[in-house]
Amino acid sequence: MITLISELTGTYGPSGREENIREVIERKVAGKVDEIYTDTLGNLVAVKKGKGRRIMLAAHMDEIGLIATFIDEKGFIRYSNIGGASPFYSLGQKVRFKNGVTGCVFYEQKLEEFKELKHERMYIDIGTRSREETEKLVTPGDIAVFAGDAVEQNGRFISRALDDRIGCAILIKLLEDLEDTENEIICVFTVQEEVGSRGAGTAAYGLMPDIAVAIDVTNTGDTPECKPLSVDLGKGPAVMVKDAYTISHPLVKNALIECAEKMSIPYQLEVISRGGNDAGAIHKTAGGIPSGGVSIPCRYMHSPCEMVDKSDVENTVKLLKAFVSFKF
Repeated sequence: MITLISELTGTYGPSGREENIREVIERKVAGKVDEIYTDTLGNLVAVKKGKGRRIMLAAHMDEIGLIATFIDEKGFIRYSNIGGASPFYSLGQKVRFKNGVTGCVFYEQKLEEFKELKHERMYIDIGTRSREETEKLVTPGDIAVFAGDAVEQNGRFISRALDDRIGCAILIKLLEDLEDTENEIICVFTVQEEVGSRGAGTAAYGLMPDIAVAIDVTNTGDTPECKPLSVDLGKGPAVMVKDAYTISHPLVKNALIECAEKMSIPYQLEVISRGGNDAGAIHKTAGGIPSGGVSIPCRYMHSPCEMVDKSDVENTVKLLKAFVSFKF
């Protein structure tokens, strides 16, 4: 699994610029499905046909980033965020543009208090000496992402962009392991989730599935002095009950729980008041689609060192494999 995760997390693909990661995923699933195509907005749709219920599984390809907005006379790049890129997580990090140019993120020295840290008081330094030199390499509109390699250590995966390349890896593994099912399985690798789940809504409207499940990461409550949350690393995938955008449909939530219990798969229940996933856009589409979510517990979300547990990943594959064969 680490080889697949390394390839996915090592591929450039911020929101709205998912071409590279889509090509990688398409190569991985081609030949394992009956139909594969890219829709108008850029979602990759992989269909394993069946005569039963049409089940949509969505994992987003895009990652957060920093978009260049202005280059000053000394060549420093001012930027804005793409998605939930925190200024605190970005500070002091290496970032990489699509063309491979690497930069350092830092802040104005005149900043008096660290709590004043905001993206508009920060910049990317690629080591140039003038605006003209920088513009040969980076122009306004170019997007940088965090740089770094994936590591497997102590039964955990640590990497940038596990949100949500780990969900993509799970769907790829599911398609590799999945035998024929009565239900029709539609795996959608969505675009622009980090900026409002824009891809998932359009994909669901075009597909009109009977049931949908978003596969994404979720925060944990198991680190020192963190906010209370009933999700821990290593205790199994989290069946989503509620987030800020979705109350899971009972049909989907109960089926996931029944599958987990029948297969003796450890699971947790996710109830959060902030954040959301692609289910938020899917369930309101085309008159309403019964939707829910399976979340992979993740520490340090939206940082360059997100962490998930290997057993949670493996158990998520097992849970989804049982779910797509469920008799609804």
